[in-house]
This record gives sequence, structure tokens and C-alpha cells, in this order.
Amino acid sequence: MREAQPALGFIAPDYNATVTRAVHWAVPFWMRQTTDLQQVEAKHLETLVQAYEQFEAGKIRLVLAFRHPSVNDPLALGYLFSQLMPPAAKDLGIKLRTPIHSHFMYDRGVPLWAGEIMGWLFSRLGGTSIMRGKLDRAGLKSARNLLLNGQLPFMAAPEGATNGHSEIVAPLEPGIAQLAFWCAEDLAKAQRSEQVVIIPIGLQYKYQHDAWPNIEALLTDLEAQVGIVSPDQGKVEQPLMYARLAQLGEQILHLMEQHYSQFYHLKLATIDPALPPSQQFAQRLQQLLQTALSVPEAYFNVTPKGSMTDRCRRLEQCAWDNIYRQDVDLDHLSVIERSLADRVATESEMHLWHMRLVERFVSVTGSYVREKPTIERFAETMSITWETVARLGGESSSLKRPKIGQQTATVTIGDPIIVSDRLAQYQTNRRQAKQSVETLTQELQTILEDMIV
Repeated sequence: MREAQPALGFIAPDYNATVTRAVHWAVPFWMRQTTDLQQVEAKHLETLVQAYEQFEAGKIRLVLAFRHPSVNDPLALGYLFSQLMPPAAKDLGIKLRTPIHSHFMYDRGVPLWAGEIMGWLFSRLGGTSIMRGKLDRAGLKSARNLLLNGQLPFMAAPEGATNGHSEIVAPLEPGIAQLAFWCAEDLAKAQRSEQVVIIPIGLQYKYQHDAWPNIEALLTDLEAQVGIVSPDQGKVEQPLMYARLAQLGEQILHLMEQHYSQFYHLKLATIDPALPPSQQFAQRLQQLLQTALSVPEAYFNVTPKGSMTDRCRRLEQCAWDNIYRQDVDLDHLSVIERSLADRVATESEMHLWHMRLVERFVSVTGSYVREKPTIERFAETMSITWETVARLGGESSSLKRPKIGQQTATVTIGDPIIVSDRLAQYQTNRRQAKQSVETLTQELQTILEDMIV
């Protein structure tokens, strides 16, 4: 971003059934031609079909809380709605309205990197935008209205963003639980009889065939980019591959530690050499992430507060405030004022670079592959590393990701959680309301984690 832009506006939902049908028709072709994802399977699909039947009968307001490990999740869920649910409903003798779909909430930043056309498309598919780094009153009001009055169920990812790990659930955000309780309150005030129900949805990806040769080729390419020449190139034995992956991670970590200490004059503490190598790596990585975040926090004059995810969101919003200007009319600035505004936008975008690096590593443990060296864990770690190296090399994160092998996505439908049954306790007092939201959020966390196989 080299120039200041007009303020980011809220993108309101404008559901269009014709557009949705067209997208549903295209999902299988789009999925198989542009991604590794070739097949989608579902477990306990009858639970979801029956919930839709209850929703359409006016008995419940339905929230779908889905896991979000991958950028391919929307395609997997689109396949679920368009290809799997219609025959499942027919087998159960249930007639659902078509197209089978849902409203959904998405990050306002998606159309910034995916293109403005995505904002138009998401709106026509019934999506409502939300800004993650501040109190977005328009976004929350829209989501609350869709959950209460929308013609479709409402879907959102309580993790907030992808974490790149099929087998690690990121800490859930409380937004889904809070929206569900608000909806239960709104229904009670309106003297409506519907119950608010949350259905957890797990998502996990598996490779269909041996992907080790492709993983090894990607590993060799990344080694070359960071200056490593391994004598084991071309070999796909797992112990050798893990050793090379560990060396690659160590080299990237070393280069970044050196970068921040030499050019940003930030001192990194010495890690206890008596610790096992994996623990040393994990501590060094966490220290590096803290250091990287401190650079944009100093620039934007932001006090570190909350989790790393919270800090990343806050920094993103600070940058957006400097780039997408609400405080000035860009068309009526003098030449010098406009030039200064453009400079601020450029510098803000540059400082976001540090935050984007941290964002990709928030869920990285340093032991994910060592604990279970499967194709899936290797591939997920390689994908995160590829994106990191691409960013370090100045490439756009929207570049087409390398294909590793054909995948199957398994969508697991969990048991319904009736939120309305908890409303009385939620309404006891402000403290109890907060506790009720936290308890429901943690319950969702546990359910989604238990779905991982």
C-alpha cells in the first residue's frame, strides 16, 4: 500500500439465492482445480440436517461454530452444503429449502488481499463483515440481526482466523458465545419461542496418497532460499526429513534473531543451554515473536496487552486507521498534506510486515512434527514455513500456495448445545454473564479438540 485510501466501510449482507446456486455449482470444480482438496466427507451429518429442519420450522435459531485450520475451509463447507446435505436430507425424508446455505461472518480484511470482488461475492452469499481489531458496532449489529432474524442459519469460526494446523485448535474467541447469549436475550424480550442452538463443526485434512516426494522437493527449495545445502537432498526417510526441517527452522530463527538484534537494536535474552533442543527452540521462537511485535507496537505507540493474537489484531487496526483514513477528506488535501498522508500509509504497511510474520507463528509449538511425524503435520509445517520465507523474500502472501498432494477433508458435526437453557444463569448479574460466556467458549474449545483424530 503506497497511498492513503478512503475509510474502510462496512460490507452489509445482501443475500442472493441465484449467486449462491451458481457458487454451489462451481464449488466441486473450483476446489479440485485450484487446491489440494479433492474430496469432502462428513460424520454425523444427520444431526446438521435435522437442525436445519428445526430452523426452517421456526423452532430454533442456529449457530454453526466451525474449526478454521485452512484457507480451504470455505470450499470444504461449501461442498458440504451443496453436495452432501441434499442427498443426506433426502435419505432422511426431510425436505429442506434450497440452496442449503448459511449466513456467515468474515474478516473485513479479506477483500483487501483477495480482491474487491470477494467483498461483493461474500455479501451476495449472505456474509457480513467484521473488523477484528476494534469494537465494530456496525459489524456486531449486523451479525446480531442475522442471528436473530436471518433467513438462514448463522456460521462463524470461533478461532477467528486460520492457524494452519489440523490437529491444534487455537484459543477460541468469546464472540460466538456472546452472540448466542444476546440472541437468546433478544428472543426472550420479543416473546419468541425459538431456542438458540450452537452446533460445533470440526474440520480436519488428510492426504490421500504418499506426499513425501513433494514435501522433500519443497524442503529442498526452502533450504536453497535460506542458504542450506543438505547432503540428504532427494532422500525421503522420515528421520532425515525431520533433521532437515529442524535445521531449516533453526536457520530461519537464527537469521531473524540476527536481523532484529543488529538492525533494530533489540536485545534477546540467552536461553538456558541445558534445556532440550526442542524446548530451546520453542523459547527462542516465543522470544522472537515478542521482539518482532515490539517494533510495530513502538511505531504505533501501542502498549502490549493481551495474547499475541490480541496484539496482532490491535496493530492491524492501527495500521488500517493510518491507511484507510476516516479523519480527513483525501480529495481536499493540499499536495503536501496528501504526500504526508501517503508516507504514513506506506510506513504503516511496512510495519505491518512484522505483525504478519508473527501472525503465522502464533500456534507454532516447535514440537508439532516431532511428537507425531505424519505427512499432514510435515506438510502443514512446510506450508507455514513456505509462507514465512515468501514474506521474508518480499513476496505477496496471496501467491498461489505450493501443491503437496491430494487431500480429503473430514467434516465432523457435533452434538447441539442449547444456549437458551443457560440464559437464566447468564442474566443473574454482569459477573455471571461474563462467566457464562467464558464457560461456553471453553466448552466449545474442548468439543472441537475432542473431534481431532
